Amino acid sequence: MEIHHISPARLTIEHIEQIIDKKMQLALSDEARQRIVKCREYLNSKAYEPDKPIYGVTTGFGSLCNITIDENRLAELQKNLVMSHACSAGDRIQPEIIKLMLLTKVQSLSYGHSGVQLITVERLIEFYNRDILPVVYKLGSLGASGDLAPLANMCLPLLGLGEVIYKGEIVPAADALKAEGMEPLTLRSKEGLALLNGTQFMSAHAVWALINARRLSRMADKIGALSLDAFDGRIEPFSAQIQQVRPHQGQILTGEAFRELLDGSELIARPKVHVQDAYSFRCIPQVHGAVKDTINYVQGVIETEINSVTDNPTIFPDEDLVVSAGNFHGEPIALPMDFLTIAMSELAHISERRIYRLISGVRDLPSFLVAHPGVNSGFMIPQYAAASIINRNKALCWPTSCDSISSSQGQEDHVSMGANSATKLCEVVVNCQRVLGIELFNAAQALEFRRPLRTSPVLEEMVAEFRKVVPFIENDTVMYPLINAAYDFVGSYKL
Repeated sequence: MEIHHISPARLTIEHIEQIIDKKMQLALSDEARQRIVKCREYLNSKAYEPDKPIYGVTTGFGSLCNITIDENRLAELQKNLVMSHACSAGDRIQPEIIKLMLLTKVQSLSYGHSGVQLITVERLIEFYNRDILPVVYKLGSLGASGDLAPLANMCLPLLGLGEVIYKGEIVPAADALKAEGMEPLTLRSKEGLALLNGTQFMSAHAVWALINARRLSRMADKIGALSLDAFDGRIEPFSAQIQQVRPHQGQILTGEAFRELLDGSELIARPKVHVQDAYSFRCIPQVHGAVKDTINYVQGVIETEINSVTDNPTIFPDEDLVVSAGNFHGEPIALPMDFLTIAMSELAHISERRIYRLISGVRDLPSFLVAHPGVNSGFMIPQYAAASIINRNKALCWPTSCDSISSSQGQEDHVSMGANSATKLCEVVVNCQRVLGIELFNAAQALEFRRPLRTSPVLEEMVAEFRKVVPFIENDTVMYPLINAAYDFVGSYKL
């Protein structure tokens, strides 16, 4: 089995995709191991001096930072922190994102500025490798002192507390540890704070969203090209000259993609009666291109975040410094995640507009894409469903990073709400896939009314694969299983 070694080397979204796709195991590199040990030894060497408190090491937390804790109770302090902060609520987070939380937390702790024990980081890695996945809930983080509540839920099982997903079932963490021959950990000074501070709940959602957004962006081009061809659209708006005189990178790439996708199509090459297409077709380079540029921008920000130290206080052994600051604040990623939410909503929105055009009974396509409309409603209501999803997306586009609610008796008086930015981003990404699935359902149906003419070889290949799971609709049938199949197809088709 392949192993990914956690190290100071930059971790990219593409690399994380490989780790997931290849089901790689995690291990610490020698350098990461040395950094973690060095930092912990430095922290151990700091004499306990009640008159020189170190936040979170010898003091309480948040607005309790002025209360110095007795040396004999420092381990109790860390355990109490994890227990008291495990307040995430709502729906359970999906296992894929929990694994990303574990991965990104280990990455952040591996730089040797957090003061954790080596055994603590290794236990997180064991959880990842053995699929012992802590149960974490969707709501509860303000995205400011890190993702306190959900990260506390993630770390409870280290102490033998809370619940985990183990062998497909939710069981008490203590039972899973016993089955795996593990003893609960005893946290030492600073460790609870290192585990709970940090942006790994937000970051893990952002990584998941980016992996899927990148895929959906490519699928949107492919599905949009099929719709354009089935609608008898024009290729001229995708010409290189048009893109070069307004040379946004995403627009250029979109024009290139459509020219390649439609190369060899009999439909796109035939003479057109109409002079121009509606914006949902004619402006695809501008809209899809802007989404590409947004994805690339957000990816750069998130990659910086997952390669950062985001807990507090931050320890610098070489400089003999322990600094209480604010690297856990989620604002640097909250704003971009809200931006990406808007972009993915727009990718879905223009898709829905193309669906609407395809069922409109124009350009020699039958109303609602059935041969005998009237007795058959055909594809009338899939467009309704897409429109409903679009409305939901628009509501989710309100930027939660605009809000802040003071907490911890005013000590945490400005928060990012980035965790809510993260979870609604993921919801919009899922919704975008649903709408693109409905568009593919419609576009493939419309193509059959253009026979015997054929679209390009690459698009015909996609349609042939699609037909293995979704048939041509001759007469009305139950649609929702086919819409679900189209959604799955969009998520799994090999690009």
